[in-house]
Amino acid sequence: MPDLEIYQSLWATEKRIPGVPETPVEARFEAVKAAGYDGMAIDLGAMSLEEARATVPFFAKHGLGGLLTAFPRSIEGLRPALHLAKEIGSPFVVVVGQVMPVTVEGMIPVIRDWLRLAEEEGVPLQFETHRNCITNDMFTALQLLDAIPEMRMAADLSHYVVDREMTLPLEPFYHGQISRILDRCDSFQGRIANRCQVQLPVQFPQTRPWLDLFLGWWREGFARWKARAGADDTLIFLCELGPRDYAITGADGLELSDRDADALILADHARRLFAEV
Repeated sequence: MPDLEIYQSLWATEKRIPGVPETPVEARFEAVKAAGYDGMAIDLGAMSLEEARATVPFFAKHGLGGLLTAFPRSIEGLRPALHLAKEIGSPFVVVVGQVMPVTVEGMIPVIRDWLRLAEEEGVPLQFETHRNCITNDMFTALQLLDAIPEMRMAADLSHYVVDREMTLPLEPFYHGQISRILDRCDSFQGRIANRCQVQLPVQFPQTRPWLDLFLGWWREGFARWKARAGADDTLIFLCELGPRDYAITGADGLELSDRDADALILADHARRLFAEV
């Protein structure tokens, strides 16, 4: 039957504490494995291709699945990321496309060219719901989905909550638009937001209404995915609580919450929701 795997992001293991060296990369792979994650995601927006290539041996050594997020600045700029994805065993590449025509008409051939390139290399693509990229605006993304039926998405809905400055209680038309996106999503990312902040501390009481909103979206997205999944398919839920400036900090420059603990809470929510649907 369809399965769920929980991944952590290498970028999300960075601490960025002033004056404190980062934990070595391989030690972070070890910690992610010990915490019970199934895989590690490499984000080419947070490290160079050369730095990413240096992590290749760690996946097999520590028994972690691989996932890759690419930020291509040209059509051919995606190809090296597709090659790296094969080296780490990534089942698909999440694209945060940095080619950004102003019009939807200009965006369509860019998306199709990336899809063509991915087909040549034999690596599926998912386009992330992300700011500062070709899918920056939710309304534009909806038009792209209508124009390109084969376009699949990776859901990090925190970006669209900020993008549209959504407020609670959520307007019904937003629920309908999010449902349209969820119907095309083949992976999910664990971060919660409100209209002003893209990453909220999970355990703060004032966050609870927003957490409940995202849990409802993930439940719906999981149900939609299961309805079309094959018996041997696996859904990836990526915990991606980023370091500052994603993480909220106090006057001392230190984070106000424990991202490692928050990520594990979101992982537990994802497992529960997946089982319930």
